[in-house]
Amino acid sequence: MSDFGGRHQIALGGDVVTGEAVVLDLRIAKLPSRAIARIIDFALQYALLLLSFVVLAAVGSGTNLDEAALVGIELLIVVLIVLGYPVIFETLSRGKTLGKMAMGLQVVRDDGGPVQFRQSLVRALMGIIEIWIFFVIAVVASAASVRGKRVGDHLAGTVVVRVRMPRDAAPMVGMPERLGSWAAGLDLSRLPDDLALTARQFMARAHALRPEVREPMGLRIAQDVSRYVSPAPPTGVHPQEYLAAVLAERRRRDAARYPGTAPQQYPQAHPQEPQRSAPAPIPPTTDPGTGFAAPY
Repeated sequence: MSDFGGRHQIALGGDVVTGEAVVLDLRIAKLPSRAIARIIDFALQYALLLLSFVVLAAVGSGTNLDEAALVGIELLIVVLIVLGYPVIFETLSRGKTLGKMAMGLQVVRDDGGPVQFRQSLVRALMGIIEIWIFFVIAVVASAASVRGKRVGDHLAGTVVVRVRMPRDAAPMVGMPERLGSWAAGLDLSRLPDDLALTARQFMARAHALRPEVREPMGLRIAQDVSRYVSPAPPTGVHPQEYLAAVLAERRRRDAARYPGTAPQQYPQAHPQEPQRSAPAPIPPTTDPGTGFAAPY
């Protein structure tokens, strides 16, 4: 755990925190596994290219297509297979090509969220240079990066992880019931992504923090978030309850825009404590202007 810019940040280590703020037991994919996945994809793409050219040659010999038309069709096929293959697969399968599926790998955003068309396109465009033309660039970049990133990953803001389900899932709670209607009317457009990620990291790690650390840190992060989110929370809301509601609503809206996203879930504030999904209001000593209950 470190303090950066006056705010506490939670170190992720080897874990990845998903867009719905659930810590997944995922590990960064290293160069050997990525290389094998790439070889599988390359073999499939090469086979598709070879088959396409054979079919095109057979069709061209039996038609009146001139040489320029054949060259144009061949160029289109190359673009579709070299560029379209990774973009289409990663976009539709949420970060997986056939090679990555075989090796149990997946491309995700730096915050653990699913990749979108834009990120896949950037990775594929850079892949033409650093994989198809100068493959040594991808090898050197991946070997030099602590997260195994090639240049395309740095530009797209993505990372390749090994998909593995956690052995023991942490207890989960969802949207606090009493804040559901309030959260539905929130204006979240001004909430910075990095601050949302900090809140997600805190919620994911809160159960492992000592109460004397967890409570003031949660209050500080909730106050930071409340500067960008309106309206203000009801009086007496616990900071972790507030953060859970804000992140759950943010995730619900993301899920509505990108169907197929998992439901919102959050680790409990502390595994030994009763759930605080709907605690009773705490009237004494609220923080002026925020509505948050003082840490207890």
